[in-house]
Amino acid sequence: MRLVVQKFGGTSVATPGSREMVLKHVIKTKQEGYSPVVVVSAIGRRGDPYATDTLLSLLEEAGGEVPARERDLLMSCGEVISAALVATLLNAKGHPAKAFTGGQAGILTDDRFGNAVIREIKTDALINAVKQDYIPVVAGFQGMTENGDITTLGRGGSDTTAVALGAALGAERVDIFTDVEGIMTADPRVVKGARILDTVTYREVTEMAYNGARVIHPKAVEIAMQYNIPVRVRSTFSDSPGTLITCGPERLITGIAHIPHLAQISIKVPSGGDRGLEVRIFRILADAGISIDLINVFPALKIFTIKEELVDKAVRVLEGIGVIPEVVRGLAKITVVGAGMRGVPGVMARIIEALESENIEILQTSDSHTTISCLVRDKDAERAITALHRKFEL
Repeated sequence: MRLVVQKFGGTSVATPGSREMVLKHVIKTKQEGYSPVVVVSAIGRRGDPYATDTLLSLLEEAGGEVPARERDLLMSCGEVISAALVATLLNAKGHPAKAFTGGQAGILTDDRFGNAVIREIKTDALINAVKQDYIPVVAGFQGMTENGDITTLGRGGSDTTAVALGAALGAERVDIFTDVEGIMTADPRVVKGARILDTVTYREVTEMAYNGARVIHPKAVEIAMQYNIPVRVRSTFSDSPGTLITCGPERLITGIAHIPHLAQISIKVPSGGDRGLEVRIFRILADAGISIDLINVFPALKIFTIKEELVDKAVRVLEGIGVIPEVVRGLAKITVVGAGMRGVPGVMARIIEALESENIEILQTSDSHTTISCLVRDKDAERAITALHRKFEL
């Protein structure tokens, strides 16, 4: 069996017209001699009747504390509806199909409701369906505990479902269908000259995803890299081949990613004072569920960023331990991604030159072997991205 896993996102299954395009891709893959295994997300986005956020609003309206187990049960419904609908449409086209929940597809997880981890995939049910010439249509984003409780896999869960199934089934590749043509050198809404990358490595796209590019979830790419499964990101609405994610040569600079709406927190501490204060600062933020980024720690100064929406909460908990932070709101993190930059001199110089040419102030930086990030003001973000895209001739 030559298996191909095809995942279709919420916009792909949102309307009768888009669902026709889904059927077209699945049927074409079967006609090319492959055995497709389809993974689907919930229909549409917030406001659409069966979107996950819409279903969750039912619980919010009910009031009170929602148990995590029941929340996951409701959150799984949108994908189940999609799976049943797409399977029915394939049957109507003369292509036998069977819908599966995550549990029925053999996806077993731990019991961390809302962010479960896949422990094992028992592929017997899917393999038997394929052998009987059925097209399995699997509800993404979900699994089942050993006790039979339904769990959800967290953000990007349908991508994770697709790639994990690809690994378990020994698929030739995984195709992630979305509403864009592929992975681009920058957000095309910001940079008019942004272009589609024909190929990109696992490491490059993981860094782009963690730093704001939203085409595929990094957790899914990490699974693909672990099992060396080629992944294509392509559009449901065209026949373009999209972007192939695989092993391969790494570029000096691959693309520019960005995360808007951040705030910078600065905390001054007396030199030689309470040495336990630093521990308490970071521990209380962690206990409050506040994730921090762009972290610079000096003896008398601690600087980091958080999401702007979390500022009031962060200030409140820090003041609770006697710390008065300085806050700068309205910032954006701009990240230059390139797995080939390691050991290459001059990359930072070119970044500073590009931003200086636009009179853009850099408030903070951080770097790794594959990224250099700059914190700028939100109002300067588009000009910064465009300048960097131009500087590195992307």
